[in-house]
Amino acid sequence: AGHKAKLAMVQVRALAWRSPSGAGKKISDVIPQGGPLRTRRFGARGSGVMASARRRGPRAGAASPSSASSSTQTDSLPGSTYFAADDRPIILFDGVCNLCNGGVNFVLDWDAKGKLRMAALQSGAGQELLERSGRRRDDISSIVLVEKDQSYVKSQAVLKIAERLSVPFPLLAQFFLPLPLLIRDGVYDQVAANRYFFFGKSDQCRLSDDRFQDRFVD
Repeated sequence: AGHKAKLAMVQVRALAWRSPSGAGKKISDVIPQGGPLRTRRFGARGSGVMASARRRGPRAGAASPSSASSSTQTDSLPGSTYFAADDRPIILFDGVCNLCNGGVNFVLDWDAKGKLRMAALQSGAGQELLERSGRRRDDISSIVLVEKDQSYVKSQAVLKIAERLSVPFPLLAQFFLPLPLLIRDGVYDQVAANRYFFFGKSDQCRLSDDRFQDRFVD
């Protein structure tokens, strides 16, 4: 015990000598008479539990402020109610276009797992989702694929839809994706601009289908 007390006194004397505020002071000035003698092990600056806590990032599983903010912003957009209980993407199509209605039937036939939903551009849901996608509510110039967090138009929407269909369409989508967007959208614009002329127009807007009630949003 006497040896440990002497060692502690030596450590305190060395500490007082190294400290600018303790230079020239006696040990009795550093430690009050009768007070307890405590020793402390000093390491490199910034080491220890607090330094480790400072170096560590957020706890695992804790939501980052950016992700929480992004989720809040998405939920405040028009049409958020359509993704509240169902996160499947929604295809916005021209409800009076014969070509577009044929495309809807095609998707229903090849989307056996029901990964996609549909809504006419002219419907209330379609107008809300157009606004959600940053487009005018009366813009029916392009097909739109609306996901919860983002949207696609023109050729990009067509290829994203194809990726969700049965084989071989995901493979075809991967084949056409590398083509320049300018070329793909150029071809799409030509077909879309003449769709009524070549394929005709229906007198009624297709808003639903009795065979696929859970696939249409209106």
